[in-house]
Amino acid sequence: NESINSRLALVMKSGKFCLGYKQTLRTLRNGKSKLVIIASNTPPLRKSEIEYYAMLAKTGVHHYVGDNNELGTACGKYFRVCTLSITDPGDSDIIRTMPGADKTEA
Repeated sequence: NESINSRLALVMKSGKFCLGYKQTLRTLRNGKSKLVIIASNTPPLRKSEIEYYAMLAKTGVHHYVGDNNELGTACGKYFRVCTLSITDPGDSDIIRTMPGADKTEA
């Protein structure tokens, strides 16, 4: 969990990302998303919808172990974050190291 948080912090500093459900779906539809991270307490319907879009876009999905409060904190924000989409990892190796993200080289 710590390694995920440190990689997320690096993405926040050096990469490009979209926070939130609507923007995550938008990046998935446009094919810009490299990795999607979902908090553990995301509503099931919303979670399955994002997973479906990610499957169509051949994008890796990572289920974050903490809830949306913790995910927001890991992103360095002072608000809750249920879903986030990484469009450009920057200096971070988060895309290569996440489970289920190895099929992003499509």
